[in-house]
Amino acid sequence: MRLTATVVLGWILIAGPCFAQQPKDATIPPATLLWPSGAPGALGDTEADKPAITVFLPIVPNTTRTGVVVVPGGGYHDLAIDKEGYAFARWLNQRGVAAFVLRYRLGPRYHHPIELGDAQRAIRYVRAHAAEFGIEKERLGMWGFSAGGHLTATAGTQFDAGTPEAADPIERESSRPEFLVLAYPVITLMDPSAHTGSRKYLLGDNPDPALVKSLSAETRVTADTPPTFLFATTDDPVVPVANSVMFYEALVKAGVPAEMHLFQHGAHGAGLATANPALSIWPDLVIKWMRERGYAAATP
Repeated sequence: MRLTATVVLGWILIAGPCFAQQPKDATIPPATLLWPSGAPGALGDTEADKPAITVFLPIVPNTTRTGVVVVPGGGYHDLAIDKEGYAFARWLNQRGVAAFVLRYRLGPRYHHPIELGDAQRAIRYVRAHAAEFGIEKERLGMWGFSAGGHLTATAGTQFDAGTPEAADPIERESSRPEFLVLAYPVITLMDPSAHTGSRKYLLGDNPDPALVKSLSAETRVTADTPPTFLFATTDDPVVPVANSVMFYEALVKAGVPAEMHLFQHGAHGAGLATANPALSIWPDLVIKWMRERGYAAATP
């Protein structure tokens, strides 16, 4: 595919799909629809019915050719897309990593498997356009927060290799992330440690117990689950820390490389935690882990 670039008000806009390289203090780039002709299962024609990614390309060289799909939280009924999406995309860009912020469909209007389908499509879409984004298909991870952490863990435990015969070339790509970062994640949908709000908005008021179990990510870990970094706080009043612990234990049992950092105190939804000296080091621990695995440059 031939691409042309035009500089407009400090943006580098690329003809074709709506890709944009973001200056350090730019406004938010335009979103790129994951299904330009309409998403499967769409119930309307508003922005909330149109899953999309917002592309943030690095402001320093991406020498490792790594990309991350960033999945904001919000209990499956809202999206903390500024605090847990755009802020982290810019943070990754400053460290030479491409980022793709996912806007996925939400309850109560949408229930599973719509959300998982949106997440899988985002991974496939970025892979299909990896060359334009300056990344390698095999170096695409996923970073999720809270309920977005649940969606990320689900994508990391329920994936496929793509459909080779698909007419849509995007659908031929694998939906497996190469690594996961889970921040104060919802993991289980089973009591007593479930975040009941996420369960309700993802599955409805009276979900089938078998479905609840199958979407409790700790029950789906295998040796093929991607290497994972987890961060949470012990006294999180919203999502019990047991969620992170259960997933970590399942990873260790399956022989999957895993690293977990549990802080004693901290409110849920910390984001970058810039105002909390006790927590503000946690993103640095993530980039250290990424560098150790070759997913970020030794020096930004």
